[in-house]
Amino acid sequence: MKVIITGSTGMVGKGVLIECVADKRTEEILLVNRNSIGIKDHKVKEVILPDFLQFETIKHELVGYDACYHCMGVSSSGMNEKKYEKLTYDVTASLAKTLFDLNPNIIFTYVSGQGTDSSEKGKIMWARIKGKTENLILNMGFKDAYAFRPGAILPEKGVKSKTKWYQLLYDIMRPFYFLLRKLKSVTTSSNLGKAMINLTFAPETIKHIDGEAINRIASKT
Repeated sequence: MKVIITGSTGMVGKGVLIECVADKRTEEILLVNRNSIGIKDHKVKEVILPDFLQFETIKHELVGYDACYHCMGVSSSGMNEKKYEKLTYDVTASLAKTLFDLNPNIIFTYVSGQGTDSSEKGKIMWARIKGKTENLILNMGFKDAYAFRPGAILPEKGVKSKTKWYQLLYDIMRPFYFLLRKLKSVTTSSNLGKAMINLTFAPETIKHIDGEAINRIASKT
């Protein structure tokens, strides 16, 4: 299997990358980042794209892949709706439309979030826009597509959050991870990656994948 990963400089994308590198079913991994992650592995190739609204300019690099794990995301904190929509919906649309034109048989997985509003009409700005983004992906016509809606994510295997106060919270809560893992809605950075890989090989009828479903799918052997 050959996969594309966006957002590997962040916590979710890094967790997915680690699992893809470790999984024997994954032969090639293409990372698309704004800044280099500096990883050296025979499976991994990295392409630097300064403007994520311009995936069309690197379409020659995106040929021949079986799945795309779109893990890139930004916090809506302190951001107006226009800018958040540009960095969330418009970026995803640029990637998805480019990939669909190249290969509609690719499996596209988008990391959304718990509480996303599929109606696109709710009062919460980020939830509406993520709902709009999910709807775009799920209705585009890909061979298969999923919207991951994790709630709490526990970082594992050295993965850290780029947001300093998030990482501080993780550090404080680390002694309680063993308790948090018992909650069905709580997942891990490792399980996100495992679930994405497993879905590529064993599709599911559900397309909105919450924390509990992520853990269930990740546990399949």
